[in-house]
Amino acid sequence: MIEVTAKLVRSPVYLAGQTVECIITFSNPPVPFHMRSQSNSDTFKDLAWASAQIHCHCTTNSKVALPESNSLSAEQASFFNRDTCFAPCREERARIVFSTRPRILFCNIRLTTGENRSYLYSEDLPSDAPPSYRGQAVKYAYYITVAMQRVDCPIKLLRVPLRVLLTEGSPESSAFGDSEKLTCSNPFLEIQQGETPLELGVQLLQNVMARRRACLYNITNRRGRVVRFWLIKRKYKLGEDIIGMFDFTEATVQCVQFSVILQSEEEIAPGFRRWTNQSSSVTNYSKHHEMSFCMRRSRLVLPIPMYVTPAFETELVSLKWRLHFEFVTTIAPSTCHFDECKGVWRAPSSSDVEITVWNLPMRIYPTTLVQVAHVLRRRLKYSMAI
Repeated sequence: MIEVTAKLVRSPVYLAGQTVECIITFSNPPVPFHMRSQSNSDTFKDLAWASAQIHCHCTTNSKVALPESNSLSAEQASFFNRDTCFAPCREERARIVFSTRPRILFCNIRLTTGENRSYLYSEDLPSDAPPSYRGQAVKYAYYITVAMQRVDCPIKLLRVPLRVLLTEGSPESSAFGDSEKLTCSNPFLEIQQGETPLELGVQLLQNVMARRRACLYNITNRRGRVVRFWLIKRKYKLGEDIIGMFDFTEATVQCVQFSVILQSEEEIAPGFRRWTNQSSSVTNYSKHHEMSFCMRRSRLVLPIPMYVTPAFETELVSLKWRLHFEFVTTIAPSTCHFDECKGVWRAPSSSDVEITVWNLPMRIYPTTLVQVAHVLRRRLKYSMAI
């Protein structure tokens, strides 16, 4: 038996364009004394070859119509010959949308009892690859696939999952793409090397988040003004709280209750839709609900989950974020009455109402990789025996 261990060097979360490093160790564990024999076959273990590469698997459901020519790739077709062909998508109903070239770690090695050998696998993630995403119709998943084979044995696969986030695709990315315009230059300092993709991504994120601009919205319906809504900013990071305030002092329409929901809208590209009139898929996350009858002001605090995927767009699917507002307003004005017996104010027992719906687009960006990795709590080490 040979034990194979793959351990990520830094983190299970990466930015597009960053370098992924993984230490892959092959070891021949010592045999217990009572199981030892005089045969040399128990002392040496042979491995024919081993390779590593990064794959991005795409899984779709019945709402997505993929072209017939790409429905089965060459790598998936080799699935039917398990013993002799290398199939990264073996035992998975997925399509490979991105794959790096396989790197051969070794060929024909022999491990004695208690011996182990380690190899460093390093690969750069492309900046234009799709992010890790788990939606209703489309799913993108990244893996480091370690393939290995013993002599006269079938190929074995060890997968190490990764999460990839994007920092590109925003209107501000072009404005902050040149790092020299964002940093102060000193002629007395030595010329430093170019910044890494991680540093550029963090710098881009800091510049985008530093630009705060309060927004004021007058929400109205056909009867008049419902509420005035203040929002501190429209650009947030994963894990932040969306903070806003409702002002009903100048409203001409009475609002008895309201709710705010953080929603993601998943839309399939027109060329891949199963039906012509196919609508987008909406997923609800955080929700804020409050009774506002006879209320003058109210505050909104809506957390953004750390596990969600920021907005992105590929040739197959696009993801957008928004705040969904629902206001329950009265058709005719109603007031509270004072209960003299109990000494309290009471709202009317019934009232004719209508619902006003409004959607406000939002922009969500990734946060620091350390925070995302801490919340996900994914393992850094994976192992198997062959």
